[in-house]
Amino acid sequence: MVGQGSWLEPVGVVSGADAAALVAAGRAVSLWQGPLAFSALRLFEGTEARLVPWDADLPPALDSLRARLLARPEPWAGFAATDPFVMGILNCTPDSFSDGGRHLDPEAAIRAGLAMAEAGAAIIDVGGESTRPGSEEVPPEEEMRRILPVIRELAARGLTLSVDTRHAVTMEAALEAGARIINDVSGLTFDPAARAVSARRGAPVVLMHMRGTPATMKGLAQYRDVAREVTAELGAVFDAALAAGIAPAQVALDPGFGFAKEGRQNLELMQRLPILAAFGRPLLIGVSRKRLIGLSSGEGDAARRMPGSIAAALHALARGASLLRVHDVAETVQAVRVWRDLLAPPTPLSPHPAR
Repeated sequence: MVGQGSWLEPVGVVSGADAAALVAAGRAVSLWQGPLAFSALRLFEGTEARLVPWDADLPPALDSLRARLLARPEPWAGFAATDPFVMGILNCTPDSFSDGGRHLDPEAAIRAGLAMAEAGAAIIDVGGESTRPGSEEVPPEEEMRRILPVIRELAARGLTLSVDTRHAVTMEAALEAGARIINDVSGLTFDPAARAVSARRGAPVVLMHMRGTPATMKGLAQYRDVAREVTAELGAVFDAALAAGIAPAQVALDPGFGFAKEGRQNLELMQRLPILAAFGRPLLIGVSRKRLIGLSSGEGDAARRMPGSIAAALHALARGASLLRVHDVAETVQAVRVWRDLLAPPTPLSPHPAR
């Protein structure tokens, strides 16, 4: 889909009143018919790149990509692609990088999941295997022992759940227990049976970009153009999912911040997030409390990175993301509500009353 062929990257992305004014003047166009707009395109052809106006004449293949930028994507998992929503992280693990051990007890995990939903999380993402850098694989039997009681109880309470797993047998069992969504950090590439599970069950899926495995990915963070290479590799993962029978409307995409990406690579990828918009699928962003927040803020304690995580989340929304995977649900939901209100058209001033 992407490779070394042609691709489009929206640039000059703006939001709110500025976007509306530029669109009204014909100097920009709405991205996905939502609150963001872009004024130009970076056009990639082979190894060459150049800037063109958003309405430039393009060859048919590129024109079809631009059409995806202009059209509103189909909803995913019942959520509109242009409306921001929050996914709460529920790690039922002893060793996750930020909250390992806090929710290993099923009762504690259930209470935490209910609290996230009450705070405004649209989805609760339940996982039983840490995928932090350097972590080793957890056997599916142990993974299921950790998460299935939690999923059953939260699903019985009416919550929308995703299962964070690389294992097909865990995906199947979690869906049977009441999960609706599969969130796989390997993009359904780790387990050869994973694509078939998603296709057969018709489950919405999050495909994430990662090189290698959590145990090996740190040594694979070498890029000449991180944004374009991630786009190309994620495009190959997307194509493989479609070839396996997964419907395009079932797919959301995640560029995988911190997974085989180091230091400023993560920042550049965040700054160029609109390059992923030409897939025409919702974008999930997971930067909550991660090392990239610590590098920018100077905060070494992951549990104290909530303010920086919210700053990054709002930046991602302003660059085309719609789904935020976070630890600090209540704080992020509040920030998103304010951000959305700030995007609304300004209220005209009332005239002064006659004297």
